[in-house]
Amino acid sequence: MDYQDILYAVEDGAAWITINRPERMNAFRGRTCDELIHAFGRAGWDRSIGVIVLAGAGERAFCTGGDQSAHEGQYDGRGTIGLPIEELQTLIRDVPKPVIARVQGYAIGGGNVLCTLCDLTIASEKAVFGQVGPKVGSVDPGFGTALLARSVGEKKAREIWYLCRRYSAQEALAMGLVNAVVPAEELDAEVRRWCAEIMERSPTAIAIAKRSFNADSENIRGISSMGMQALNLYYASEESKEGVRAFNEKRKPDFRKFSGS
Repeated sequence: MDYQDILYAVEDGAAWITINRPERMNAFRGRTCDELIHAFGRAGWDRSIGVIVLAGAGERAFCTGGDQSAHEGQYDGRGTIGLPIEELQTLIRDVPKPVIARVQGYAIGGGNVLCTLCDLTIASEKAVFGQVGPKVGSVDPGFGTALLARSVGEKKAREIWYLCRRYSAQEALAMGLVNAVVPAEELDAEVRRWCAEIMERSPTAIAIAKRSFNADSENIRGISSMGMQALNLYYASEESKEGVRAFNEKRKPDFRKFSGS
């Protein structure tokens, strides 16, 4: 595949997959997801690769989720909601290699979900985490909610989704959303240290461990599939479209005039 939205590099047995859309805060569109799927498949089944790093280009953002400029009732790609996000989320879990999220800035919305899905997350002190779905007429009704609750506890997960607040790297560390926080200038060195340690371990043992962890939460895949069908219907509603319009017009949305609930 000719990558346009991502970068792919291999370093000492680690595959670095970088979302390369800094002008869009590394928000993903349909093509971005397809390229990420290709890259994860490429790295995940390459026997010379022992660990995968997922990163975002630039200094401002790791990833801020779906690109709202590519969202008009559906996103601009394939899949249930116009993004093959279920396929991408499944692949991050299914590749038999640990996936480390390298978070240097904003990990918001779908970017926060990617952090939740990755096996490990290492963050800069400048990183910011949080959800935005209910502010823009969206939600992740699968791994982004249920798996998050397993990571940070159900009360905290509900707070994250219902209030859409932002959390510092240290707050994310305290709630169990990230594994380590380091000064910004030490982030890459810390990620490389973790990669080097993983490369010294048995790849088969790690693959078995990862599948064992996943087995305990595999039912969430079915929740996600059903939830994405509901989300597709929601995206066709005026309530959801109001969120997208308000975001693009840089104003506060008025959801309740469209809501029947």
